[in-house]
Amino acid sequence: MKYMLLICDDETRSPSTEEMDADPVHQAWEADLARRGAEVFGARLRPTASATTVRFRNGETLVSDGPFAETKDFVGGVVVVDCADLDEAIAIAAGHPYAQWGSVEIRPVWE
Repeated sequence: MKYMLLICDDETRSPSTEEMDADPVHQAWEADLARRGAEVFGARLRPTASATTVRFRNGETLVSDGPFAETKDFVGGVVVVDCADLDEAIAIAAGHPYAQWGSVEIRPVWE
């Protein structure tokens, strides 16, 4: 079954890509994904300041800069994993470094 991991963090604490690449905990997590053969797709997202929100209401397209909600937590990246079951997805999510200070939301993918 495929699961989307939404990697959530406080944007003010988010490490740089270089810091993540050098982090042994993050390297170990990526090695675990490779060992399991679980990663389908993963991408880090740019900060919320670069976001654009689109809504369509009453026949009109409304476009605004940034996210809709004012919050410190944001989705900083996504990873799609192919797992045997939810328990394996939970084990993968628990190993992500951001789970130590942010959160990792797991959602099943419609197939």
